[in-house]
Amino acid sequence: MRFLGCKNLKNLQNRLLKTKQKLKIKYYFLTVFFIIFLIISIVVFLFSCRTYPNKKVLLATTTSIYDCGLLDELIEQFEKESYFDIIPISVGTGEAINMGKKGVIDLILIHSKPDEDNFVEEGYGNFRMDIMYNYFVIVGPINDPAGIKGLSAIDAFKAIFEKNCLFISRGDNSGTYKKEKIIWEKANINPKGSFYIESGQGMGETLFIAENKQAYALADKGTYLFLRENLSLVILVEGDNILLNSYGIIPINPKKHKDININYKGAIDFINFLLSKKGQEIIGNFGLEQYGEPLFYPVKT
Repeated sequence: MRFLGCKNLKNLQNRLLKTKQKLKIKYYFLTVFFIIFLIISIVVFLFSCRTYPNKKVLLATTTSIYDCGLLDELIEQFEKESYFDIIPISVGTGEAINMGKKGVIDLILIHSKPDEDNFVEEGYGNFRMDIMYNYFVIVGPINDPAGIKGLSAIDAFKAIFEKNCLFISRGDNSGTYKKEKIIWEKANINPKGSFYIESGQGMGETLFIAENKQAYALADKGTYLFLRENLSLVILVEGDNILLNSYGIIPINPKKHKDININYKGAIDFINFLLSKKGQEIIGNFGLEQYGEPLFYPVKT
């Protein structure tokens, strides 16, 4: 049996001490690296949660955009490129505004500019952007008993009233109904009596009621073109400046609803898509091949 000398023993102890110190340094740096990695991971996770609070974006929009299929095409393309999913809710303009004031949706896409401007001025929306436009038209029976063909919108309403011809109104606080009321007011007529029927329905249903009764109606041209194959009613008045129909989009102001999780990030992403080259091309091309003209016109050409 051999014994280590004092000198050799001391050298061994020094080597063990150095090895221990190296291991301590190594474990120290590994621990620091792990802690830094963990902190970065947590920060990234929390930032992601803040940036993308939820995947669903609730959009209140008009029946005219929803019924014709344009919105489906826009949403389909948007969702191919985006983290967010758009959930459309089809209502009249008035109901969309009420939903926005309650904070139960994230953005609104409607067509009543005075109401939209008021909505923003009252702080419920952060801003309003024009997205697209088309025109209202006055449709009626092909034999045109009131003789309104080629008249201005105001004169056409006067003729319908004076000749007591049946008129079907939406009567639902929609953008179409609001436009109709403006025309009646400019004609200095209060539409009351047996000639005037309020359907309380959407644009498509109102047109079918007018078809069934062979009556006159105010309609957005996009919906009329979409349903034209099922109607005998024809366009009798169009192109009047008062019949311009602009569609605006407004994100709900999250500061107005601090107790509700408004998906503002998702709303802004969808607005940016609608105003992008691709979004505007979809709008401008929709219906062009099938109807010979687009149902809506983009604001950017």
